Amino acid sequence: MASVSIGARKDLTDRQWRILEPLLPMGKRPGRPPKWSRRQLLDGIRWRVRVGAPWRNVPERYGHWQSIYGLFRRWQLDGVWARIWITLQGFADAAGLVTWQVSVDSTINRAHQHTAGARHHPDQQVEPPGAEPADHGLGRSRGGLTTKIHLACEQGRKPVALVFTAGQRADSPQFIAVLEQIRVPRPGGPGARVPARTASSPTRPTPRAPTAPTCAAATSRRPCPSRPTKP
Repeated sequence: MASVSIGARKDLTDRQWRILEPLLPMGKRPGRPPKWSRRQLLDGIRWRVRVGAPWRNVPERYGHWQSIYGLFRRWQLDGVWARIWITLQGFADAAGLVTWQVSVDSTINRAHQHTAGARHHPDQQVEPPGAEPADHGLGRSRGGLTTKIHLACEQGRKPVALVFTAGQRADSPQFIAVLEQIRVPRPGGPGARVPARTASSPTRPTPRAPTAPTCAAATSRRPCPSRPTKP
């Protein structure tokens, strides 16, 4: 009886690959043919992202780790991953798989200790990091150097928008920023679908109502007590 490696149980199925393959950029490059297929390399990228291991630890069945990382990095700089994600969102919405009841929440992540010694001029690196916020999404909070991830998720547990900020940034001001990132394309139709504005999703943050009566309001009923003075 044939067995499946426990590490490969979440690899792309044939049906998933038939949907994903037409969305990938053309892979014809000059030179000798590649040793590993795109499907292998993509499964290697998905394994590494899911597990969180170093690139060198990616199993050999997916190909050489440098080829896997090279494909990931090249498509990251070219914006391929973002285009694939948005296109798949449009397919899911057209099939009625996206419920437009959106929840927004945030989580904070501690940066690796090596970030304290990062270069002050990353554009001069051998491999520049590419487009990223001016503060690199890093800030100092009680936990040290941290990054905060603000995520919008529909009720089918599918992420629809992400915003990265420095760790000391508050959650509430990012609520509108996350909602404005939701743009689900309509295949064959005009524009993109966005969440509707309701009473629970205001166009701008509203000031918080006072939770206790102020001293001025209390004077209409009784005078505010004063602190006793020392003799």
